[in-house]
Amino acid sequence: MNIDIGISQQHREEIAHGLSRLLADTYTLYLKTHNFHWNVTGPMFQTLHLMFETQYTELALAVDVVAERIRSLGFPAPGTYKQYAALSSIKEEEGIPKAQDMIRLLVEGQEAVVRTARSLYPSAEACSDEATADLLTQRIQLHEKTAWMLRSLLE
Repeated sequence: MNIDIGISQQHREEIAHGLSRLLADTYTLYLKTHNFHWNVTGPMFQTLHLMFETQYTELALAVDVVAERIRSLGFPAPGTYKQYAALSSIKEEEGIPKAQDMIRLLVEGQEAVVRTARSLYPSAEACSDEATADLLTQRIQLHEKTAWMLRSLLE
């Protein structure tokens, strides 16, 4: 059945592709954060273990919201490691970094998600896709705040 939501097929496809990159970044950051939650050690263990759990839980919910927006636009959401690796701007870590490095890497990951989300605004605005623009605004606000909180641990 044709989709007639006031956004052309071409615009929906462009936005869905951008959202797929956002989904891949979000999922990759989720995996990295969960990994760090399991493997953090040192004097800040309890604080970081709990903070990382809060963060990966939020990211787990976010991937569903982003994927469902892609589906609402009429396109399949990527859902494999292979697809995420190809789409994501966030790289996986080799080995287990020290706690301070984990924090720095998560700041970088949060900021990468912000950049990806921000890059999608022109496409959403070009076709008055307020639903996507709202999703992007919410994601940017959350990731900027999380990056700030993590960054404050490095001072």
